[in-house]
Amino acid sequence: MTEADKAAEAMITRGLQIMFPHALIVGEEHASDNPEIIDKIADAEFCISIDPVDGTWNYAHGLAVFGVMVSIMRFGQPVFGMLYDPILNDFVIADAERGAELVMPRGVRRKLATSKGGPVEELKGFMPLNLIPADKQAAFAASMPRFDRSAMLRCACHEARMVAQGQMDFLLYAKLTPRDQPAGVVAIRQAGGHVAMLDGSDYRGDAKTGYLLAACNVETWGRIRDARDFLVDAAPENTAPPEKNSFPGEAAVDSDA
Repeated sequence: MTEADKAAEAMITRGLQIMFPHALIVGEEHASDNPEIIDKIADAEFCISIDPVDGTWNYAHGLAVFGVMVSIMRFGQPVFGMLYDPILNDFVIADAERGAELVMPRGVRRKLATSKGGPVEELKGFMPLNLIPADKQAAFAASMPRFDRSAMLRCACHEARMVAQGQMDFLLYAKLTPRDQPAGVVAIRQAGGHVAMLDGSDYRGDAKTGYLLAACNVETWGRIRDARDFLVDAAPENTAPPEKNSFPGEAAVDSDA
């Protein structure tokens, strides 16, 4: 973590505390020093997570692939996401009411939609080989050539933005934190994608272990899950995902939108 991470988190936290004094705020630095705060997310009616500089390694090495992510969770369920690119000065914003939009300088807004997907051999996605357990890396690497293209940006913010914009087909998360996934989960879902744990269970913002798969639609999600089922030690007998993603109390999002 750099000084920029710490300063950015402090500034963002101060602003959010003024606007939402009763919210549970979970920032990267604060959660690192106080990991027990993650256990409070499930009971929080209004929780805000902050990743002040996502892609810290890129930022520290002079690469322009980094961003800022803020999400809102309700009892552990992500309901709002914002993914900001400070270089281009634009952001992806998503919730159940507005869907997912790219907001560009001067307020120009564009609705987002995920890709059409397809067979595994035609899919392009983000796959974090270095985050896979050592005993499964060989099998994971051997399966990568099945896909049309695999990549890793070292920045969850930009990876999620690219899936939500239809530029890539899927994103596999192998390290779960309350700052890295929730904003992207909302953006991808609201752009028409499907997001669930690789074992078929629902994703929660307080999850600490497991693999999270975000794909352009539910059919593509299933194909990728089948190609990655060796990652799940004890997969349930029926791990078929539900037909649609939805927010608590909201209408389901059409996976073909």
